[in-house]
Amino acid sequence: MIEKDFDIPFIADLALREKQIQQNYRPIIAVHKWFARRPGTLFRGLLLSEFSEKPLREAFYQSNDFSKKKIADPFMGGGTPLLEANRIGCDVVGFDINPMSYWIVKQEIEQLDLTSYDKATAFLRSEVEKDIGRLYRTKCTICGNENAHVKYFMWVKTTVCHRCGKCIDLFPGYLLASDARHPKNVFVCSRCGQLTEAEDREHPGKCKHCGFTLSTNGPANRSRCKCSHCQAENIFPNVKQGPPKHRLFAIEYHCQSCKSSHEGRFFKYPDDQDLSRVAESKERWQTLHPSFVPDDEIPSGDETNRLHRWGYTRYFELFNERQLLGLELSARIISNISNNRVRNALATNLSDLLRYQNMLCRYDTMALKSLDIFSIHGFPVGLIQCESNFLGIMDCDKNVCIGSGGWKNIVEKFRKAKAYCDAPFEVRYNNSRKEIVPIRDERIGDYLNAENHVQHRNVEIHCIDSAASKLPDSSLDAVFTDPPYFRNVQYAELMDFCYVWLRRLIGKEVDAFSNISTRNRRELTGNMDMGRDLEYFTEGLSSVFQKMAKALKRGAPLSFTYHHNTFEAYLPVAVAILDAGFVCSVTLPCPAEMSASIHINGTESSIIDTIFVCRTTGTVLRKTLPSSTEGVASLVRNDLAELRKGNVKPSLGDTRCIAYGHLFRLAIWHLRSVWDKTADTSKKISTVSHWLSGFGGWAEIEKHLNEQSCSNQYDPAFVVRETNENCTGDYANISF
Repeated sequence: MIEKDFDIPFIADLALREKQIQQNYRPIIAVHKWFARRPGTLFRGLLLSEFSEKPLREAFYQSNDFSKKKIADPFMGGGTPLLEANRIGCDVVGFDINPMSYWIVKQEIEQLDLTSYDKATAFLRSEVEKDIGRLYRTKCTICGNENAHVKYFMWVKTTVCHRCGKCIDLFPGYLLASDARHPKNVFVCSRCGQLTEAEDREHPGKCKHCGFTLSTNGPANRSRCKCSHCQAENIFPNVKQGPPKHRLFAIEYHCQSCKSSHEGRFFKYPDDQDLSRVAESKERWQTLHPSFVPDDEIPSGDETNRLHRWGYTRYFELFNERQLLGLELSARIISNISNNRVRNALATNLSDLLRYQNMLCRYDTMALKSLDIFSIHGFPVGLIQCESNFLGIMDCDKNVCIGSGGWKNIVEKFRKAKAYCDAPFEVRYNNSRKEIVPIRDERIGDYLNAENHVQHRNVEIHCIDSAASKLPDSSLDAVFTDPPYFRNVQYAELMDFCYVWLRRLIGKEVDAFSNISTRNRRELTGNMDMGRDLEYFTEGLSSVFQKMAKALKRGAPLSFTYHHNTFEAYLPVAVAILDAGFVCSVTLPCPAEMSASIHINGTESSIIDTIFVCRTTGTVLRKTLPSSTEGVASLVRNDLAELRKGNVKPSLGDTRCIAYGHLFRLAIWHLRSVWDKTADTSKKISTVSHWLSGFGGWAEIEKHLNEQSCSNQYDPAFVVRETNENCTGDYANISF
């Protein structure tokens, strides 16, 4: 059972490593972007802890077969729990109200003939290359090679001065590339626009072309920009001017001819030929008559309102003409592929390609790479945009992709993902040595190709609200899930960006794509625009948990991951658990985020999830039920010690989230016998909050933790002011 057999240090170490480069550990996630995916190693650890009779560290690297178990995920999202359960032979049933989630999981778990897929991708790239490949070439400024491959086009937003009517570049700064991954810093001259390399970032000196003094800071700051022509102050964005215009100001390229003799990256100021290719793209697009480029309106929303403030009203306005041209041509080829699964795979590839092929991508001046539109969990409208090579570039010497965001990049990642399904592996470390461990006889897929026959696995994927599902009573052996975290990610608003394209391309063949948007008023995320508040989230989560409780066999677990920075976001979790008649038997910590992620780096957010394990019947260890915040602090210290054994360095935010888990677990334990699930939602939320106010909260726990830290005295784990006799025999466990 999870409560007894889950190995925190072991899984914490693996999960932390996985989140650093997740695709190296679980290539399956590269099928398509989904947000906030939890580590596959975590859910493998939970599944094996619950079902395997072997120690977790042994079972983890061995083949497992639990073909008689049935697992459900009511919030499947990117599908991680289902994939891990399917891999060890379980029957799986998944639900998500978002059609993009349904589609992504379907593509992850369906078997695919890779030979047919390879032929189709090669044909597509060849055809697109013949048609528009020249639009991604440039002349090398060093050796004169006319066919150097453009990696990235750099664009700056512009506006029209309200006084003189001239065009203004909205540069927030003039540093194009730092010397972190390039021999020198690269600056844009504010007068002539040419590029100059400088050793000193703070004092870059003068432009080598016009002699003007180079500057780090640009004129655009805090929505204000001074006109370089008349010195008038302009406010941006200006919705009246429509979607923002852009000017090409720099190019990063790759020259295979002189790469071996050149140090660092290749940068250049766009020449006349580069600009003529921009003009050619516009002309081609104006005469193309597109069939697959969506003209859907961008509806208002918590995230999409950012786009409205910049004058964007339709999704196609988020792309430039060259990008639209490439996407339309690609969609036409995909639509004519006869093999259904191959066509769907390539349509999925195009949908994933979108996040790099748009004019909201930014250029990382330190890492020198494109940041896709979803590098943060929102729509970042920056002033400098990065357009990636549409086709992708191969280094002929090393046989690896150069740059990011092209067809070649997407296809290679997808192929690795599907190959992993047929031959999954785990990563093991002996000291610092990394070892790939094949797990033979495990597979991800809806069927297995055996020697002389096909073995089908039961896989049910549903695009519906799981609360409305028709799961038979007592039919599930476990529920593993990662529910929405109240207002953390606006999944539907973000996924519409891809959905409107995918629906246009293959929507007629997919029942789940009947609606014009993925947005649904029943979606369980807090959303001010749609009036979904804390009470709404509570009621929705409660209805799902109640449905799962009925479908679970007696004593079977509902286990889910959760973390949030605010105390209030945990209240719906407690109410839902109590409404469903569950007891939280244990809470466990595990890394689930990467601290360096753009959306989390530099914040007080936690990288640690709390794993809630809930059952309708079972036992709880008496020593995990302290009667004071001092006792909770002792539990928190133990969790922190276990994480440190797994090479995790918990932050204050991590510590707070761990404490929240224990506090709410205790509230559930003490309120279960007096709970009235028929009460108003606001009253139920208030009941939980009131109990916690009486018990004590994070401030008191933090005080005890600080006192312990200052005392420099060792306090054994799980000390809850009771004797050894109280923790043995009949007193060790309390049944519920």
